[in-house]
Amino acid sequence: MRLCQPDMSVYDRRMLSSLKFIAALLIGSYLLVCAILYFSQRAMIYHPQPRNLQSTPVMDVMSNGLALKVSHLPKASQQAVIYFGGNAEDVSASLPQLAQAFPDAALYALHYRGFGGSQGQPSAQALYADALALHARVAQQHSHIIVIGRSLGSGVATYMGSQRPVQRLVLITPYSSIADVAAGQFAWIPVRWLLKDHFDSMQYVAKSRVPVLIIAAQRDEVIPAWSTQRLFDVAPIALRRIAVIEGVGHNDISLHPDYLRLLAKP
Repeated sequence: MRLCQPDMSVYDRRMLSSLKFIAALLIGSYLLVCAILYFSQRAMIYHPQPRNLQSTPVMDVMSNGLALKVSHLPKASQQAVIYFGGNAEDVSASLPQLAQAFPDAALYALHYRGFGGSQGQPSAQALYADALALHARVAQQHSHIIVIGRSLGSGVATYMGSQRPVQRLVLITPYSSIADVAAGQFAWIPVRWLLKDHFDSMQYVAKSRVPVLIIAAQRDEVIPAWSTQRLFDVAPIALRRIAVIEGVGHNDISLHPDYLRLLAKP
């Protein structure tokens, strides 16, 4: 004997249709957010600054079209400092402080692609390649090279330190990786799959054979303390040191009097 199932009521059909619509809307909205983050991610990471025509250091242009701020302090010095700045920094503004911390060194501050008159578009691989090109140039004139990276630039600095001989690394408000920070901010998005520029500093600092100084801000509102700590934890124990400056944030750390003292300290 065959039992007949009652037909779905008009109400039930409408309810099912509404649920399908809501589900499709939620999925579509989620995919749209993922797409927006994917295509706008580099605009979120890099904030190019225009060329500062009033800055005093010499502007040089490398063969790859990159603008370089150079302050030769004495020409005969064997020591040089290479500085990589933050994602919205005019690196020429940092040279006066660096000159105070390193009075006997020649200073080199690179404008990333798209920043300060440099040609091209920034990306992790492009910045890594440019860092190596800069090292090759500086190493022709100087035998002792200190590399300093601030915020975004800490990722470029750790890469250079893993690939080329340097005297020491100084990392200011650094991160374990951009992927870590982004995943913490967008926990509900598959950031690690979508991200183009990971800047995985952990894998590079772990290979360091030179002293690594991390200067962190106690009230850093951009880079979480756990991310900086992860980076410190993978650095070689005998070579690593961390200094946390009390009462400062990510952007005003360089205003604290301890900042210059820590930079200059071997």
